[in-house]
Amino acid sequence: MKLWLLVPVFSLVLAVCAARSPYQTVLQHSRIRGRQQGPNVCAMQQIKGTNKKYFTNCKQWYHRKICGKPTVITYECCPGYERIPGEKGCPAALPLVNIYNTLGVVGASTTQMYSERARLREEVEGPGSFTFFAPSNEAWAALPAEILDALVSNVNIELLNALHYHMVNRRLTSEELKHGSSFSSMYQDSHVHIHHYSNGIVTVNCARLIKPDQHATNGIVHVIDRVITAVSNNMQSIIDIDDDLETLRAAFAAAGLSTLLESEGQYTIFAPTNDAFAKIPQETLNRILGDPVALKDLLNYHILKQVQCAESIVSGTPMETLQGTSLEVGCDGDQMTLNGKAIITKKDQLGTNGVIHYISELLIPDSAKTLLELAEDSPVSTATRLFVDAGLSSYLTGSETLTMLAPLNDAFKGSVTMTPDLRKVMKNHILKQRLSSKSLYHGQELETLGGLKLRVFVYRNNLCIENACIAAHDRTGRYATMFTMDKVLTPPIGTLMDVLKVDDRFSQLVGAIQNAGMTELLNQEGALTFFAPTDEAFKAMPQADLSRLMRNPQQLSGVLKLHLGEGLLVSGGVSSHTRLTPLQGDKLELGVRNYTVYVNKVPVVDADLMATNGVVHAVNSIIKPLAPKADREQADGPAAAPPAVDSRRFRNDDLFEKVLRSHSSRTMNRSQ
Repeated sequence: MKLWLLVPVFSLVLAVCAARSPYQTVLQHSRIRGRQQGPNVCAMQQIKGTNKKYFTNCKQWYHRKICGKPTVITYECCPGYERIPGEKGCPAALPLVNIYNTLGVVGASTTQMYSERARLREEVEGPGSFTFFAPSNEAWAALPAEILDALVSNVNIELLNALHYHMVNRRLTSEELKHGSSFSSMYQDSHVHIHHYSNGIVTVNCARLIKPDQHATNGIVHVIDRVITAVSNNMQSIIDIDDDLETLRAAFAAAGLSTLLESEGQYTIFAPTNDAFAKIPQETLNRILGDPVALKDLLNYHILKQVQCAESIVSGTPMETLQGTSLEVGCDGDQMTLNGKAIITKKDQLGTNGVIHYISELLIPDSAKTLLELAEDSPVSTATRLFVDAGLSSYLTGSETLTMLAPLNDAFKGSVTMTPDLRKVMKNHILKQRLSSKSLYHGQELETLGGLKLRVFVYRNNLCIENACIAAHDRTGRYATMFTMDKVLTPPIGTLMDVLKVDDRFSQLVGAIQNAGMTELLNQEGALTFFAPTDEAFKAMPQADLSRLMRNPQQLSGVLKLHLGEGLLVSGGVSSHTRLTPLQGDKLELGVRNYTVYVNKVPVVDADLMATNGVVHAVNSIIKPLAPKADREQADGPAAAPPAVDSRRFRNDDLFEKVLRSHSSRTMNRSQ
């Protein structure tokens, strides 16, 4: 890159790094985006159809959305500057005037008018150093008529007190408005509460500063988007006096959390109303209310570790709760959302130690749910029905520590009805202990309710239990855990030889194994992957070649051992260019295309026939060694158990090579 290209890049980086607070960082970004319009021009994003404007950060600039709504870019003078007719941009610094006159300049003329009515003008024109959080004209217009009437009918007391609550008797720039700080107002020293968020938004009592840092000779004006009122109660007191939160109040008391709501801190409570509790099935609600651990988890799931005012949200963001998991707190236009739902009915009820948002639905964390409740909230409805039909409901709703292996709905083909065999299958989808997928390891054995032992296979791209692989994150309930599986489990039915003998498709292969003297190999303990040729594969060979091969046990053994890979690899463990070392030959290369596994370019027609000492994958063609070529990129392979057989004692011979070349040549000639 040339030096003249680097200079503006470095200048941009240095300019952004020089910005000190989150607000200053966003302001600086807006300056950079607006500089082509002239000096001291800031790019703003305005939500279409509204008057709401924001200084823009990088993410908003490229997404052109705020709270899911499209925005348009407008260019305005940055704070403290104004335009000069005929000149580009905003080259002139605004002349400093007193706070009273500044109110009129920055779009707070209604506040200016009420300041005069309340006889505050002389104070904000005179000597001193003040900070005025001045409601915009729109903020006064949005005030309920009865409140506004009460203020203006008693201008010398009520209105003056309200305005004094918007003032601090010292100059405070946005840089000094630190997150979580509070300052004594000029109304009875009642505090105003500041929150300065990482996205650059600053709030005072949850009102957003829409025009910060408007300097005056005797202080500074920050224009805000609503009229604020004094905060005197902590969150427990707010809940105590609101009849709509009676059930929540009783639940907090039962869980011993009332002291938390009275303590100093900075919390956000999403407070379910009485109606929200009433929507929950009574049996579920009674179970949670009667379980101190589940109840505490439930309530802590409604509490964030920090204050989150509604105006600070411009997009969905995961936020940690006291329960330890996250809630997706977002917005859709003017509506605040939780986990994508617009269930917040009342916002920004500010207390001295946090903020309360009222919600119309109870949020139940996984840690307070039974297995059945976890399953009902997942794409495993078919498996859930089958667990119930199999008579396993007591395990899904009880307090026994278990792990349920729940196949996805797509794992079941067509309509499925309960049979005695299927009942056994479903019983073997419940493990006798509570597990975390993070604690599983290769070769681990897991015992099912049906008494079977299931093996764990760890691959680079997947974590599998027998033929089925985990398809989603664990769901950890009150007593049990649910693993979502991509397939229905098929536990092993015997050794590799047993699997082949009971399947009519492999009758010729069974005979070939016996002719090659490999029966013991396929019956002994170990971990092998057998790409097993079907009868169709043998029929595809020229009859003369097949007869010659069957009469030569050594050559036949060599061909079959090319189909046997070291280590147990189920289809879910195959990724691009997965490699297996065969018992004879160079390598087996596997890949997946259109959900089909290929081995040395031969498709697997039926995968994952599980055996106690390996796995069988059916192929309809005899596998041949790949043509020599440059080594491919090192790829994934299975975390293989130690092979039962020392493959070094098998070696290629000239006759074996000639047979394969002959077979390959004849196959090509027939196809031409």
